[in-house]
Amino acid sequence: MPLTPILIVLYIFAGFCALFTLISGFGARRRWRERHRFSACHRSLWTMVFLLLTVLGAFSASALLGYRRLTTETLLATLQARQLGPQRFNVRIDFPDGTHRNVGVAGDQWQLDARVVKWEPRAVMLGAPVLYRLDRISGRYADAAQESERERSVVALHEPNPLDLLDLKRRFPQWLPWVDADYGSAAYLPLVDGGEYHVSLAPAGGLVARPADAMTEQKLREAGW
Repeated sequence: MPLTPILIVLYIFAGFCALFTLISGFGARRRWRERHRFSACHRSLWTMVFLLLTVLGAFSASALLGYRRLTTETLLATLQARQLGPQRFNVRIDFPDGTHRNVGVAGDQWQLDARVVKWEPRAVMLGAPVLYRLDRISGRYADAAQESERERSVVALHEPNPLDLLDLKRRFPQWLPWVDADYGSAAYLPLVDGGEYHVSLAPAGGLVARPADAMTEQKLREAGW
């Protein structure tokens, strides 16, 4: 997955801080050997400061892995459905970066979920953009009774990350005061054989699902949508 500008900046920042950590550390060691104790302690203090900044930069970048920047309504995915049997479909998901996934979905409808991050006003003033990450795709049944009885299908669309930003926010809210809101958004439409759909995310953070062609639009209209 391509790195977003904010990730590149954070990794560059962490890299420079790591370089200064090494330079300062070697300088402190040399001063200590030369018996310049005060100067060695001073350089050691700066070494610890640069080390802390290195860890902070790398930690922040790792927590944002998988999230993308949102500035205008952005196309998240194109879905193509092929029916395999009664209430069983294969769905191909094409992403804007050229990659794709094929998943099996059971039910009458597909649902795509995303996670969205918004920042405190002071962070926004410094240029922090809204971020999003596709979370999962699942199948839905039109009949509520079938929803509770039939086979469920849920497929994760992101790589596991032990330092995920939203998980850290929930566990340690006092450590991430600049995160204003984190929430989920979802969109769904009926599954039709040969159907093609576009899913986009508006700047406000809501998912929008639309038919991608006239044939799909006609089939959805015939299905009462």
